[in-house]
Amino acid sequence: MRSDERRERLRTALIDAAEAAIADNGLSALKARDLAKEAGCAVGAIYTAFPDLDALILMVNLRTLALFERAITAVPIAPAPEGAATPAERDAAVETLIRLAVAYLHFAAGNRPRWRALFQHRVTTHALPDWYLVEQVRLFRYIEAPLRVLRPDLRDRERALLARSLFSATHGLVSLGLDEKLMVLSEPVLRGQIEIVVGALGRGLAGE
Repeated sequence: MRSDERRERLRTALIDAAEAAIADNGLSALKARDLAKEAGCAVGAIYTAFPDLDALILMVNLRTLALFERAITAVPIAPAPEGAATPAERDAAVETLIRLAVAYLHFAAGNRPRWRALFQHRVTTHALPDWYLVEQVRLFRYIEAPLRVLRPDLRDRERALLARSLFSATHGLVSLGLDEKLMVLSEPVLRGQIEIVVGALGRGLAGE
C-alpha cells in the first residue's frame, strides 16, 4: 500500500474514533492516547495525519454539520416567486422558518454532545480554515430562502445578516432550554417557545 493511502486510512480511522468519542461523551472526552489506541497507531502518528487536534476536531464538526444538513433538508423550501409574494406564499415562508427552527431543536436534542462540540471548540493555534467557514455560510442559505420571500427588498448581505440573527435567536432558546445547569425544558415546551418567537419574527418581517 502506498504511503498516501496509508495516511488517508489513518486519517479516516482517527476521524471515526474522534467522532465516536465526541458523540458518546462530548469534546472533553477527546484524548490523544485514547484516539491512538482506537485507531491502532502510536500517539505521534496522529500528528502525521493532522497538524494538531484542532484540525481533527474540525473534521468531526464537518461531519456533524453534514448530519444537521440532512435533518433540515427534510423541510420543504419553496422557491421565491418572481413577482411580489402572495399572502399565502408569505405564510408558507413563515412556516418554513418555524420548521427549520424546530428541526434545529430536534437535532440538538438528539445529538447533544456533537451539537455542543460545534460551539465549545475553540481553535487556539490558527484561524478557522476557509473551507470550514464556507460550509457554515452555505448552511445559512436554508434560512435565507424563506427570507427572500418575506423581504425581497433586502440586499444579499443584509439578508445573510438577518439569517444569522434569526439563527442566533433560535440557538439562544435551544441552548438555554437544554442547559442542565440553567433550565432544562422539555422538547414540547421548547418547541412552543420557538414557534411563538420565530413565528412572531417571521410575521413581523412579512409586514403583518
